[in-house]
Amino acid sequence: MDDARGRDPGLFTPASVTWQLHADPMMWIAGIRALYLQALHPRAVRGVLQNSDFRRDAWGRLLRTADFVGVTTYGTTEDAERAGERVRKIHGMLTATDPDTGERYGVGEPELLLWVHCAEIASYLQVVRRSGFPFTGAQADRYLAEHRAGARLVGLDPAEVPADRAALDAYFEKVRPELAAGPEAREVDDFLRRPPVHPLLVPARALLWRHVAALAYDSLPAWAHALYGRPAPPPTTVTRHLRTTGTLLRAIPASLRRRTPPRHLLHAVTRLGPGARPAPGRVPR
Repeated sequence: MDDARGRDPGLFTPASVTWQLHADPMMWIAGIRALYLQALHPRAVRGVLQNSDFRRDAWGRLLRTADFVGVTTYGTTEDAERAGERVRKIHGMLTATDPDTGERYGVGEPELLLWVHCAEIASYLQVVRRSGFPFTGAQADRYLAEHRAGARLVGLDPAEVPADRAALDAYFEKVRPELAAGPEAREVDDFLRRPPVHPLLVPARALLWRHVAALAYDSLPAWAHALYGRPAPPPTTVTRHLRTTGTLLRAIPASLRRRTPPRHLLHAVTRLGPGARPAPGRVPR
């Protein structure tokens, strides 16, 4: 690696809220919440199910999403731009069909990309914050503003992307009439509740995964529960469960947690030095 590339902190840099928040272990639960939320947009979820083998490669899709988040957060600027270029190229080639009208549309339409982006970023912010990660409202707004850079990578105009909590809330209020738990959303829901696993892992699915998926679902907004038609515990109870889970996961030494795939953060610390290692106390104020 040449010197310039070795010193490149990437799009977000260790001085960003994103750098600190995305290292938190609750991001995995937040990612599952994002899938639940994203599936409620019929046009967006059709684009996924009609263009991928989600039913047989859902785990691969989850890991590819985690890899994209990892490389755009902790990779070099060149790495992030290259990852964004690949995503834009794929989106530009894919279409989906509305089964009711026969309309064909591109999966890279700005309104669909915006929905996926907002559902994802809102889920990361909500789950990590509610699980006890020390965060002020101003830091939450800064996190959303930082992710205009990530939105640009997938093909969105940053000026059209919500940059604070008020704008994000207004976006969800505006888009809610378009949302529904159609057959595709039910399919995603069924997978997340009972993902296919090797027969030897069925007991682990019942003991562990069921609780993880339930917590991700419970952390959705009330209007999402209403669309899916399944109740959830009161928000105060969900927040307590998120805090308990966050406390347990954060008790696992970071040196062990960060060795699970993808390992982009480890590479970033190697590249930039120990000062780049995330910690809640380093969230910029």
